[in-house]
Amino acid sequence: MRYCFFAYFEFEHVHPDPLERVPLEMGLGLSALAGLTQALVHTPLPADTPHAFPDDQKPPHLAWQLYADQPEAIEAWLMPQGALNQALPQLLAMMGQGGRVVQQQLMLNRRFPTPASAGTRSATYLVHYPGQAQDLNAWNTHYLTSHPGIMQTFPGIQGIEIYTRVDWIGALPGPRVDFMQRNKVVFADAQALSAALRSPVIHDMRADFHRFPPFTGGNVHHPMATLAARSN
Repeated sequence: MRYCFFAYFEFEHVHPDPLERVPLEMGLGLSALAGLTQALVHTPLPADTPHAFPDDQKPPHLAWQLYADQPEAIEAWLMPQGALNQALPQLLAMMGQGGRVVQQQLMLNRRFPTPASAGTRSATYLVHYPGQAQDLNAWNTHYLTSHPGIMQTFPGIQGIEIYTRVDWIGALPGPRVDFMQRNKVVFADAQALSAALRSPVIHDMRADFHRFPPFTGGNVHHPMATLAARSN
């Protein structure tokens, strides 16, 4: 099994290129996070980047995805004396001024095969479903058995992941959320992301969306620039 911890941040002032401020060897204090298998750092693509849902809410200034094979490893980072909790002030200072967590969540991670794999830098479409399904098992069953197959037909696709919720413990400062699902598709760069999300495949995605079992809350889409600070 694989698990992923999401943390979204806002800043009073963000450094001009926060991705450049994450050293590949020591970014996020990786050596202190026992059990870490992958670390991704996301910042928003330019606001004029063409994509399928440009009217969605603004993306976070910064987002982390931290992966481990066991949830206990992630929970240990998040304890009051845990490595991530202790390092948080310094890590935020690397990225900007006045940084704060605006959402955090630990989730179960599923990966689906793609013809190519993302490199150290990529462009990611982060999506979340904040609401509730009338029948969560039916909703997940439809999504997991139908939507990834459509995602695999995006031109230039380099990564597909879907995340479902779990119960978890932690003491990292900032709001916790309980979104019923997150997912992402990954491309080589912003141009490839835009081309894919404006291709005919998006119509197949929307058609399947209208076949989802009943749920509330809609979904939110964020086009992001991504750096793999550590990749397994």
